[in-house]
Amino acid sequence: MKRIVFHLDFVSPYAFLAFEQLPRALEGLSWEVELRPVLFAAMLRHHGQLGPAEIPAKREWTYRQVLWTARTLGVPLHLPAVHPFNPLSLLRLALACGEGGRINRYVAETVFRHAWLGGGDAADPQRLAGLRSQLAPARDPDGAQVKAELRANTDAAIAAGVFGVPTFEVDGHRFWGLDALPMLRAFLEGDAWFDSPQWHEAGARPGVRRSG
Repeated sequence: MKRIVFHLDFVSPYAFLAFEQLPRALEGLSWEVELRPVLFAAMLRHHGQLGPAEIPAKREWTYRQVLWTARTLGVPLHLPAVHPFNPLSLLRLALACGEGGRINRYVAETVFRHAWLGGGDAADPQRLAGLRSQLAPARDPDGAQVKAELRANTDAAIAAGVFGVPTFEVDGHRFWGLDALPMLRAFLEGDAWFDSPQWHEAGARPGVRRSG
């Protein structure tokens, strides 16, 4: 049975859609998934990038494209009242309900739907208090252990070459984005292309780099 590590951050609508679509995308296959919350903002800082919602024109397009994609997939999605929001409280709350940097599907689903259904402010203190009461974490979300797990998850993901969310990692191969789900399925089905020169040499092209 293949083990898929799903790197996610609740701030990402694409991570939410990928989470909702994953069972359908891999229907009929034998697999297990390990859900690992990471801090997307730390990845952006590491790679010197802005997030899609930090570029005005891209932000506008992203929201439209997300709403269209959700509509075509038949997945209910409502843009939060504020976005991007600070996801730290959600990430730590989720991890406080899990162990070893992993969370279960119920916790991930509950937190994702808190953020992406209903159109509320995902970081509103009253809503967060209600979510915490619902999940009843076994550990303190603000405790040192939980904070360390989030840092460790994020650092390990960056070290493995993860640069964004959602990313699915299996057998040393990484698949980024909602639109990579068909590739992930093909890999799990044993498509030999993923061990071909095209896969391995795809990034070995020279190119011009900006100087500043």
